[in-house]
This record gives sequence, C-alpha cells and structure tokens, in this order.
Amino acid sequence: MKNTSVRFEDWGLTDYQEGWDRQEALLNKIVSLKTQNRVEQTELPTPNYLIFCEHPHVYTLGKSGKAENLLLDEQGLAVKQASFYKINRGGDITYHGPGQLVGYPILDLENFFTDIHLYLREMEEAVIRTLADYGIAAGRYPGYTGVWIEPEGDRARKICAMGVRCSRWVTMHGFAFNVNPDLSYFNNIVPCGIDDKAVTSMEQELGYQVPLAEVKETMKKHLSEIFGMQIITENP
Repeated sequence: MKNTSVRFEDWGLTDYQEGWDRQEALLNKIVSLKTQNRVEQTELPTPNYLIFCEHPHVYTLGKSGKAENLLLDEQGLAVKQASFYKINRGGDITYHGPGQLVGYPILDLENFFTDIHLYLREMEEAVIRTLADYGIAAGRYPGYTGVWIEPEGDRARKICAMGVRCSRWVTMHGFAFNVNPDLSYFNNIVPCGIDDKAVTSMEQELGYQVPLAEVKETMKKHLSEIFGMQIITENP
C-alpha cells in the first residue's frame, strides 16, 4: 500500500550531530516497518518525513570525498567556530551554516518511485522552480549533482548541493540550498571537490536577503507538486 502523505517538521537551528541522529532514528523506524511487513506478510503503510533545518557552522565530508578538500586544521576550525564530520552520504565535502536551507527528505521511495537518479533530479527540479519564482534562472551542470547558475558558461556557480544515502529505498540526508549564508565559509574547502567553480546564494544573486521562511514555503509547494506528496505540517 503506497503512502504519499509526508509529515513536515521544521527543526530550526539544530546541531549537526543531533540532526544526523534524528534522521537515522526516523530511517531506522521506516526500515524496521518494511522488514516487519516482509516477515509477517503485512501491508502496513510506511511513513515519510520532510525535515527542514539550519545548522551551526559545519563541514561534512561524504563517502567519496577527499579529506584534503578541507583546507582547515583543527585550530583553523576552532577559529571559525566550525565543526567537521565524515558522514555516510554520497558526494564530497560541503558546508552548512545559518542562512542556508537544509532539507532532509526521509522518504520510502517505494511510496513514490524506485529510482535514486530520478529522485536527485526531482529534488534539483524543486530548487530550480523555487529560484525561477524569484527570477533566478538555474539549471543542472552535466556530470555533477546539484543546482547551478549559468551552468554552461564561464561563470558557472553552485547554489544548491545535494548528497543522499538510501537504505532499502529509504532516503536520508538531502540538499543544502544557499539562501542567505555567509559564503566566506566556502573559502575553507574545495566545495564538492570542484576547485574551479564558484559558490553563490540567493542573496548574492538578488542583492538582498530573502526571508528563509518564505523560501521554505515555496520549496514545500514545489516538492509537493513534483513528487505528488500530501504534506502534513506539524512541529516536532
């Protein structure tokens, strides 16, 4: 039985480790229910979650990343008041911080479609449509995951990074959408392992700060339309 309802939770500013642990707990709950359905030959519907949050300054390195793409040592991290984690998503290194919209869809893709590449493209599409609502033309950069401004030109710059983990078709991690973050923090890494492309934000492209709450609502609308979700908004 497919369940396309999705519980939305806004965790606000959340410590990265705490957010990771909470994601893992939700993923494990869904996977356990799927195992129970298989063993007991039941069809209990599996839940889905969409989490939005921000993190204090933190750098995260994915499974395929290289540690040398972090350009700070422990002292440098302390000066920047930033933490560092090696994590279990795909992708290389990225930065999270205040003013960045981090989205963690924890979905049983068997409720939607079982294609992880399509899943990534559909998340990108939600960001592209959100940016279009603000008059920002964005697209995809061939060979790379995420959303880019002027991807075909010499000034290609990344505005949203993505990295996911999928277990038994249940997803975690997700996207990091630069709305109003301090972009100087990206100078301390080789973002996503790409050393010849810039990083940007909605604020930098538009010349003013966009209310994060407004962007959240726009993203929810587009994710709902693209995935065919029925989003149920609740606070944790």
